[in-house]
Amino acid sequence: MTDHHDSGRGLPTPPPGTLFHKDIPGVGVFSLYPMRIPEDVALVHDWVSRSYARYWGMQDKSREEVADAYREILRPPGSQVFIGVLDGHPVFLMEWYRPAEDPIGKYYDVRPGDHGMHVLVAPTERPIPQFTWHVFTVILDFMFNDPSVERIVVEPDVRNEKIHRLNRRAGFEYQRILQLPKKTAYLAFCTRSQYAAALARAEAGDPQRATDDGSVSHLTAGIWTTINAQHLRKIISELSHELVLQPRLRHEDGGWGYYTLATDSADIEYRFRARVLPLEHWHIDVDSIEKLVSGERAPLDSLSFVAEARESIGLSAAALPTYMEEITATLYSAAYKHANQRFTADELARADFQDVESSMTEGHPSFIANNGRVGFDLLDYQRYAPEAGAEIQLVWVAAHRERATFSSISDLSYEQLVQEELGVPTVAAFDDALRARGLDPDTYLFMPVHPWQWANKLAHLFAPDIASQRLVYLGRGEDRYQAQQSIRTLFNLSAPHKRYVKMALSILNMGFMRGLSADYMANTPAINEWVHDCIQGDAFLRERGFAILREVASIGYRHGHYESALTGASPYKKMLAALWRESPVPALGDGERPITMAALLHRDRDGEALLPALIRHSGLTTEAWLQRYFACYLTPLVHCFFAHGLVFMPHGENIILVLRDHVPVRAFMKDIGEEVGILDGEPILPEQVKRIAITVPEELKTLSIFTDLFDSIFRFVADILSEQGDLPPQRFWCLVAESIIEYQQAHPALADTFRRLDLFVPEFTRSCLNRLQLANHQQMLDLADPTRDLQFAGTLKNPVALHRPAEPTRRSS
Repeated sequence: MTDHHDSGRGLPTPPPGTLFHKDIPGVGVFSLYPMRIPEDVALVHDWVSRSYARYWGMQDKSREEVADAYREILRPPGSQVFIGVLDGHPVFLMEWYRPAEDPIGKYYDVRPGDHGMHVLVAPTERPIPQFTWHVFTVILDFMFNDPSVERIVVEPDVRNEKIHRLNRRAGFEYQRILQLPKKTAYLAFCTRSQYAAALARAEAGDPQRATDDGSVSHLTAGIWTTINAQHLRKIISELSHELVLQPRLRHEDGGWGYYTLATDSADIEYRFRARVLPLEHWHIDVDSIEKLVSGERAPLDSLSFVAEARESIGLSAAALPTYMEEITATLYSAAYKHANQRFTADELARADFQDVESSMTEGHPSFIANNGRVGFDLLDYQRYAPEAGAEIQLVWVAAHRERATFSSISDLSYEQLVQEELGVPTVAAFDDALRARGLDPDTYLFMPVHPWQWANKLAHLFAPDIASQRLVYLGRGEDRYQAQQSIRTLFNLSAPHKRYVKMALSILNMGFMRGLSADYMANTPAINEWVHDCIQGDAFLRERGFAILREVASIGYRHGHYESALTGASPYKKMLAALWRESPVPALGDGERPITMAALLHRDRDGEALLPALIRHSGLTTEAWLQRYFACYLTPLVHCFFAHGLVFMPHGENIILVLRDHVPVRAFMKDIGEEVGILDGEPILPEQVKRIAITVPEELKTLSIFTDLFDSIFRFVADILSEQGDLPPQRFWCLVAESIIEYQQAHPALADTFRRLDLFVPEFTRSCLNRLQLANHQQMLDLADPTRDLQFAGTLKNPVALHRPAEPTRRSS
């Protein structure tokens, strides 16, 4: 379900005598009428056959079969089906049944006042904030309007996370999981008093919350076995790629190598079969992995492997417990994603922006410990993890200008920003709240805070500032947000055209405490403005549509005690800061949709990859699709490197691809302030921007292409397309080379630079990300000097070297 409603053009006119009118200001008038057979069958068939209605179980039914199904649904006493309309246009379907007359009645003790319902929201076009919530309240108001209804029962599919969020927000209490004939479902109930309390919380502005039902339903033996095998495959593959592990080849057969891997214990070894692809990418058959203890097979377990191979992988005894904690948290996340997956790869290829964002399973593909979120408890995970897809309301505080600093791009003022983000009435209400305390609003800045950060860090560590009213709690904002893959960045669901908000979040995730530095925030908008101007001033990048999502404003707050007591960088100096980043939505044209580039590496629960599904839906050949992809991603980044010395961290979570008809047409680069650099650029940079100037040895400069694109993205794309896209890896790398050659031939003025920074060298230095994380799993890199801590291990053969052109900088005749 999504927060939209259809325009209603071409839909049947509701009949006279509609029931239960409810006028919701700013939305419209809702009402219901009984479904008519056969008049409404075409409409309902259209709804239930859509991919979003997969839990309805009628996607493959004909109109006649749908009509027969609804005649059967209406047969038991008390069963009713209603069409819900908004301003005369059908927008939802509701089934009302009596549990005593339904199969669900066999699974619990039915009370006399129990009534059940199912709801399906129609296909959507025009966005209306909180539309599904409004529909839900109309349905519950309608049912509780009947005095015979004392309690409503629902039995949603356990995978349908969106309906779980709505149910819990409306006051439903989840009791247990049922194995029904056609689905695994939750059993949940809502009484009048529970619904009334939920409405009161909603009207008071409380955020939608996860319910403390202790749910760990994703932690089953079967799921745990599956995700451990998959994670162990990743450990062996990536650490072998980095030469941390040294599997021994026993023999080869049919293109596969059969390997043995020793551990620190003489009696424990692993066996598996694998293909070693270009860039020494280990494609391991997960079903072939065996663990042998004294020659006997034993269960696969990632944590056991880390302990068994601790010395081999260079993990100190002191670091082992906290590293294992992050591994365990990564496995917990993988189990949750596996159990709660809502879309197949094929369905996800057609899903909307935020459904894709919350469905990702891989994260950073190279890192073993990549989804830690160490610091979240059970409920925090349900509320704030990207894969939970929960709605989040931000905490807002007033921060005294004595300690807080606002920065922005040149054409954006603080007053304009807060009015656009909060709205004039909320700004006025916050001003009044300060005046009621005897405080002058002009001496404060309004600042968003992540709810977890407020409850777990700021409320007590910033207690002196709260007591002195340097920090004033103002309450929750009205807009609802959703966590993105970069967990501390939130997308505005209520108003998608508004900016992202990124806030400090002091949890350990993938080798970093996810704070934000007030010092870094001070110059972030200026850096973004400079990079934006550089890119927009380049004709080639404009032609390719390559752009950045600017971080247009920031606020940083300095804790008086920590700032004076601590020298150098510290997580305690990164607890209270925020920035606003442009949304891609206002820049989209007709027929365009955004998608995180991390999606290109996504596989669903059955192992099916999203990328081949996108290509199938595009109607293009795999090679043609890749050429379009390289044109909007690879060659703009290559051009930034050669023409401007600009380097980024262009991994999957930092790129938003814009698709038209499932084909990439351009790309947005994001996360600029902390993850951009200009090689040897200090002399040309303005003072506020000088921190992005980096000095890199000449021989390592091309690693910004070789490591960040070839090894961290393309290695995995090539593997997926080799396995499921019928494209040999050698052909993939040939297409990469052809894109670079085409670019170089079109820019002969840069010929000397192409020769000096040669992308066709036979080998390049192997930069090792897991070695980096194993060396310091709490802060892999110092952002002030990101090259200092890099870990290297020999070289990798360059897969495009075979395609070196004889004259790479001359145009073809």
